[in-house]
Amino acid sequence: MTLKWPSVSLKIVELWKDRFFYFTLKWEFNYIDNLGKASALSTDQIDVENGQRYQIEFIDEDGSKKNPIILHNSPSGAVERVIYALLEKCAKISKLGFKPSLPLWINHTQVRIIPVGEHHIPFCEKMATYLSNRQIRADIDDRQESVSKKIRESEIEWIRYTLVIGDKETNEEGLTVRDRIEGTHRKVTLEDLANEIQVQTKDKPYLPLNLPRNLSQRPQIMI
Repeated sequence: MTLKWPSVSLKIVELWKDRFFYFTLKWEFNYIDNLGKASALSTDQIDVENGQRYQIEFIDEDGSKKNPIILHNSPSGAVERVIYALLEKCAKISKLGFKPSLPLWINHTQVRIIPVGEHHIPFCEKMATYLSNRQIRADIDDRQESVSKKIRESEIEWIRYTLVIGDKETNEEGLTVRDRIEGTHRKVTLEDLANEIQVQTKDKPYLPLNLPRNLSQRPQIMI
């Protein structure tokens, strides 16, 4: 039987006469991954079989032992499945020739500040504090490494915005921001950059950095 509404056609499929699975009713959201395979992200189902299979019992009102109906409830999906979907999307974007990236509000570091020399660090600290007060996660790469290596590692960490701070930047109002997604360098003020980020993260959850702001103070994982 087919129901027809304006521009809509819904096909009603006859319900199973026999049960083929351990559940009687189920719905799920599937994500098509990078290999073209459908994977369930969230699901709810009424399980009428596994109570007996795994010998799960309860005492009914009449004193008899019975196997319960089990409800599998994960309407929002597990965290690891959501991360999987995000990473699969990144893989697809990469195959299309674009730079993979997570949504900005999820990124652990949204702005990486790189001082050219040690005497630029106090200025970087003020910038990071300003951004933090605007609920933007910014850190400072104050390690004893070359500027080029710091920029490269910022790229590897998928950090969208990178600021390199030298004498010119400390003496002028404008800053040059490296935008990883757009692949550009452009002049901005720190306030304009903060406004741009807040537009992208509006109404999204926020947590501060969960590691020290200065990279030199973070644990070093040696492999």
